[in-house]
Amino acid sequence: ARQLVGSTLLAEEEDRPHLEEGEFYTRDLVGMRVILKETGEVVGTVVNVFNSGANDLLHVMLKSAEPMPNGSEELSSLAEAGDSGPLVWVPFVKEIVPNVDMNRREMLITPPKGLLELNVRSDERSKKERRQLEWKERKRFQKQLIAAKKKLSEMEQQHVFHGFRFGEKSQASLLADQIVSVNSKLLQQALENVEIASKRWTITESLAGTKLVRNRLRISEKCFTPSTSEEKLGTNFTLQEKALQLISKGKVAVVLDMSDHKNRGKEYDLSLSSSTSRENSETSSLQMLLCDDERFVKAEYRSSMPLVLISPADEIISMKKLFSSNNYFGFDPEKVWFLEEERLPVVCSLLEQNRHKILMKSPWEILQSPVGSGGVISLLSSDNIVENLAQNGVEYIQVCNGERYISRSSPLLLGLVNEKEAEIGIQIFEHSEDVEEGFSMVFSIDTMKKLTRQIHKFQFYAIAKPNSHVELVEKKWVHVEPSSPNSYEFYSTIFSCLNACSLDKLCVMEITE
Repeated sequence: ARQLVGSTLLAEEEDRPHLEEGEFYTRDLVGMRVILKETGEVVGTVVNVFNSGANDLLHVMLKSAEPMPNGSEELSSLAEAGDSGPLVWVPFVKEIVPNVDMNRREMLITPPKGLLELNVRSDERSKKERRQLEWKERKRFQKQLIAAKKKLSEMEQQHVFHGFRFGEKSQASLLADQIVSVNSKLLQQALENVEIASKRWTITESLAGTKLVRNRLRISEKCFTPSTSEEKLGTNFTLQEKALQLISKGKVAVVLDMSDHKNRGKEYDLSLSSSTSRENSETSSLQMLLCDDERFVKAEYRSSMPLVLISPADEIISMKKLFSSNNYFGFDPEKVWFLEEERLPVVCSLLEQNRHKILMKSPWEILQSPVGSGGVISLLSSDNIVENLAQNGVEYIQVCNGERYISRSSPLLLGLVNEKEAEIGIQIFEHSEDVEEGFSMVFSIDTMKKLTRQIHKFQFYAIAKPNSHVELVEKKWVHVEPSSPNSYEFYSTIFSCLNACSLDKLCVMEITE
């Protein structure tokens, strides 16, 4: 019976108790259109329902593509780009929601004047205060831009600034954002230890094939479910129990790296050069994972677990929408971070000048590429994320990438690291040959803090790739279309952090078939 603890109980819809007039099931309200009764304008969509004690509150995502009701220009200007706008609260009482049509999946509302606007800007400030805040933000950005330009100039990359002399104000603003976003420290580190990767380093060669690491655990893949019985785990059951205790007390943070590193960091292959659409988007696969207690952290533990999500820039907005429309899958919104994967500029080699030159995608865009799994560590050093986690009592950080590893992220690895008092734990599959098909690693919080301060020790490789770009030639921008590799993309693997850990502080969990 203990295997059923935490399970979700389901009932057939026709078996649900009969409702009285004016009663509704919460889940039936989610997804309904919300319409202003007076004008017939569509206000938005119900994304969740909360019970505040006195009455239920509808969490409504406002439409942003059209002006908001009551002629509220301010409300419209606050809406996010895309298909959705701000989230507002609407009390689910008959005076405000007089009509609910279950067949048409829509409800009519008669909100008191100012209700929607008040929701969006609960901290309404005077125009003078807002202007002062905007001015401070512009000054802060200008300081960042000046510092970023100075660093690029020191690296002899002044050509990046040419775009400021061309185009509109919006294009100059785009270039400024691009310059500020460059991680100059990481770029300098990559340029200093550039080498062409002639041989792919594999974790299986260094760990699975040797006996150098004494702290090892071999376990069958059949044991990899959160509800695996004590009988199946045998003596390893205590590892799982200890790990679940740490998780339940909020001592463990999880980092899900949703980026695809599999074909990055490899030498140029013509067969891989054409772009192909992914069969399933990152968001749909993530939703399936988070809705499955058997493959991920059980729902009962999520409210106390910090979560960091890393994804390509073009997936961030959809990922945020996915979480907001699913009540954050049980996680505390205050403990969830969304980060764009680390990127670095693509460079070409100027042999006659013995230096490298950043390539431009357009006069106002720097050509950049993801740096691979090694970028996870530098991302965690941003915005004091690791320090924040440590201050909130987190003792371990588990980092996962790749569906096979994320869905097999058993508490056993965490329990093993804790029992052996190790600094880093790594999970590998017995016959895995591709180092970047995914990974699952556990770091003690002290080790992660040390790593984020030692980014300069990470090893980068320069991979030759063909990249289209633009160049300024005699005051004209010229498009360059290469027929062979003409540039280098920087790549780093998260496994290079193992160099900072002694073998006696490392443990390995090898999964057998």
